[in-house]
Amino acid sequence: MVLPIQIIGSEVLRKKAKTIDKDYPNLQEFIEDMYETMYSSDGVGLAAPQVGKAIRLFIIDASPMEEDEPTLKDFKRTFINPKIIEASEEKAKAEEGCLSIPDVREDVERHTSLTIEYFNENFEKVTEKLEGMAAIIIQHEYDHLDGILFTDKISPLRKRLLKRRLEAIAKGRFVRRYKFVLGKKYR
Repeated sequence: MVLPIQIIGSEVLRKKAKTIDKDYPNLQEFIEDMYETMYSSDGVGLAAPQVGKAIRLFIIDASPMEEDEPTLKDFKRTFINPKIIEASEEKAKAEEGCLSIPDVREDVERHTSLTIEYFNENFEKVTEKLEGMAAIIIQHEYDHLDGILFTDKISPLRKRLLKRRLEAIAKGRFVRRYKFVLGKKYR
């Protein structure tokens, strides 16, 4: 089932998500719904808060980006209760967008590599070191679990320049390409 995407201004996008256990109700069905939602929205990642659940879970399927970055060919993962345990000192800027902030793309500085611990969809513990675009996508989705949006990481000047546009998006003034839910107001 395709779930509606929470748009900037929605309170759940600003909540710190809670850890879950393997007995979380309908977990496998929810994960399947998240993948279906992400694919129907043309995303490469989706965090549970973006579909209204303040739980520590996100999914990624970056394989559509493999033409530009071959290392992403089979990069499809489910991250439950993830913890970034190490991040490189080296950082790089890359352009990001977000399903919860449609039609906005900005350069964001991120660590170029990281080590992450998480449980997969079978609740098996995994530790993985990732680099490049995979690490960047993970950091973007991981931020959602802490109530952080990529626009929080851009320069104060860019934020001021985008403020009216973000307020308009929070009110539903954007090109609608997928199911969505509006929040109360942009902040």
